[in-house]
Amino acid sequence: MTAQNGGWVSLLYFDGCPHWRVTDERLRHALSLIGRADGAIDYRTVDTPEAAEEVMFRGSPTVLIDGDDPFLDSEAPVGLSCRVYRTEEGLGGSPTVEQLVAVLRRANS
Repeated sequence: MTAQNGGWVSLLYFDGCPHWRVTDERLRHALSLIGRADGAIDYRTVDTPEAAEEVMFRGSPTVLIDGDDPFLDSEAPVGLSCRVYRTEEGLGGSPTVEQLVAVLRRANS
């Protein structure tokens, strides 16, 4: 697993995930909406089953805020898989901008 930047927000993913870039765009937009557009995002590639176990990776993409997973589904298996998020539009591969804004605001207050 590699870290590229330091920040209070982390985006964990594996390279084959089709949704991590959408999550990255939404996360950047959400940070902008809460006035933290300059906030660094820590990008972490999880590339082995061992690394997934080490960080309790519940699928790609995973957003961590101050090390916590605000969308945690403790029933989801740990491993290199695509993650599913419950949104108002139904199941999706990424949290919505609105969901991200809500969790970022809670953590930023």
